[in-house]
Amino acid sequence: MERLKRALDLARLERERRLELQRASVAEPDHPPEASREQVQSSQIREFSTDPAYLRKNGVMAADASGVIGPSFKMLRTQVLQRMKARGWNTLAVVSPTDQDGKTFTAINLAIAVAADTNHTALLVDLDLLRPSIHRRFGFEPECGVEQCLRGDVPLSGVLLRPQGYPKLLVAPGKNPVRSSSELLGSEQGRRVIRAMKERQTDGVVIFDLPPVLGADDALTFAPQVDTALLVVGAERTRRQNLLRCLEILGNVTVVGTVLNGSRMESELAY
Repeated sequence: MERLKRALDLARLERERRLELQRASVAEPDHPPEASREQVQSSQIREFSTDPAYLRKNGVMAADASGVIGPSFKMLRTQVLQRMKARGWNTLAVVSPTDQDGKTFTAINLAIAVAADTNHTALLVDLDLLRPSIHRRFGFEPECGVEQCLRGDVPLSGVLLRPQGYPKLLVAPGKNPVRSSSELLGSEQGRRVIRAMKERQTDGVVIFDLPPVLGADDALTFAPQVDTALLVVGAERTRRQNLLRCLEILGNVTVVGTVLNGSRMESELAY
C-alpha cells in the first residue's frame, strides 16, 4: 500500500507541474448562446424505469448524490469540474490499469454527482465495448447500444436515454460486446459521434467509461478524442508495476486526477 501511495504521489507532482505549464496558455471558453442551451434541454429523450433498491444494491447513488458515498463524490466532482473549467474542457475518460479497480462504479457516480450540481448536466457513455455493463448497473436492457451508433447504424438520438428520477443525467449504454472495439473507436464514424456528443453537452460534461488500460488498446486509441482522463486505482488491489505501466502508456494523456478507490481515508479519494 505504501509503495502504491508513493507512486501516486510522484505521478501527482509530475501531473501538477504539467497542468501549471498548460494553464497560462488556455483561455477561458466563451459561454454558449442561450438558444443553444435551450435547444439541448428541449430534446426529446426516452426514459427508462429505475428501482431505487436495485440501484443501491449496485452502488448507484441517488440523483441528489446523497448517501454514504455522496460527500466523497461531490468532492471529486468539484475538483474535476474546477480543473476542467479552467481549461475549457468538457470530455472526461475514466480509466484504470486493470479490471475490478472500480472505474465503472466511479464513472457512474461521478456522472450522477455532476448532474446533481445546479449548473451542469452529464452524459455518461459506456465505451467499455468489450464488456459493456452500465446498463446492468442501472437494471435495464437497452434496445440499441452505443456501438451501433459508432457504426452508423442508428443516430445518436437513438441511444440516448434518461434514467427515471435523474432529470439532468443522460446515458448512452452499450448493448453487445464488440470484438474489434479499438478499430470502432478509432474509425471516422466513431470520431464523428464523439464530436457530436461533445458539442451536444454545451452546459455539461461527457464522461466515458473505457476498458482497463492494460487489457486492450482501446483507451490508448480513444485518448486523442478526449480532453482529459481520470485514473482510478484500487486500494489494496492495484499492483505498483501495473500502475506505473498504465501511467507510461498514458504518457501523452493529460490526467486531471486520480481516485484511490476503496481507501479508508476520505482525504485520499482524489487529487
